Amino acid sequence: MPLQASQNVFITCAVTGSGSSQDRSHHVPRSPEQIANSAIDAAKAGAAVVHCHVRDPKTGIPSRRLDLYKELTERIRASEVDVVLNLTAGMGGDIVFGDAENPLPLHQSSTDMVGASERVEHVRQCQPEICTLDCGTMNFAEADYVMTNTPGMLRAMAGKMTAMGARIEIEAFDTGHLWLAKKLVEEGLITEPVMVQLCMGIPWGAPDDLNTFMAMVNNVPKDWVMSAFAIGRNQMNYVAATVLAGGHIRVGLEDNIWLEKGVLATNAQLVERAATIATNMGTTLMTPAQVRELIKVEKRAPLA
Repeated sequence: MPLQASQNVFITCAVTGSGSSQDRSHHVPRSPEQIANSAIDAAKAGAAVVHCHVRDPKTGIPSRRLDLYKELTERIRASEVDVVLNLTAGMGGDIVFGDAENPLPLHQSSTDMVGASERVEHVRQCQPEICTLDCGTMNFAEADYVMTNTPGMLRAMAGKMTAMGARIEIEAFDTGHLWLAKKLVEEGLITEPVMVQLCMGIPWGAPDDLNTFMAMVNNVPKDWVMSAFAIGRNQMNYVAATVLAGGHIRVGLEDNIWLEKGVLATNAQLVERAATIATNMGTTLMTPAQVRELIKVEKRAPLA
């Protein structure tokens, strides 16, 4: 495949995520106020899109509470800083089995598996411009945890998201996820322009080597809006790799907490570094208004 480097790119900042990073860095925001402030700082640093989860303000544990999503949304939209809001819809699909000899009963305290309507209720109430759809079931690094997204569940969620007017960003952790995503597009459950995020280096999905990355890229239809990222130490390497592959950029504390060895990062610092890499490669950073034009969404007003 010949290189067709991006000329115009947008940066997405994944602000806080759903992992246990809150106990490894004091920069990982917990409360809606902290998450909103970090998102706004990232936007000031050059991010056109902020991808947000919410956490319990006291413990930092990932949450699906509607009041937290609503407060976060209100704070970002009340800011004078313009940014495109992207809310996760990846929560509510967690199954944690017992051990290898006794897989049942499930670990009830850790399992969080709910129906399609409940998984997207915050999208309905908060009306983000973008929301994510993890297009596949996948083992993660934990021994007995499965991220569960059946084809039936994905069809139901995608249909509801599309009816709500949100632009779906497909999250693809492996090539099979792209295969299923193409089927959802073919069925009209995901509408054009189609957005996809290639998620590299997450155990046990697609590894972050360049051969696998290009296999993922080559499976993305040419008319889709493609972004990509890698977790951990390869985050900034993938800024350059994604630009070279013709895509857009994602960085942030969801994927990597380090600015350099021994130095904890803020979201704004990660965005600034990514912006420097991209612009030094000859690309122009897109504004939030340009992103909305690209993906055909309108700016959403503050919640009533």
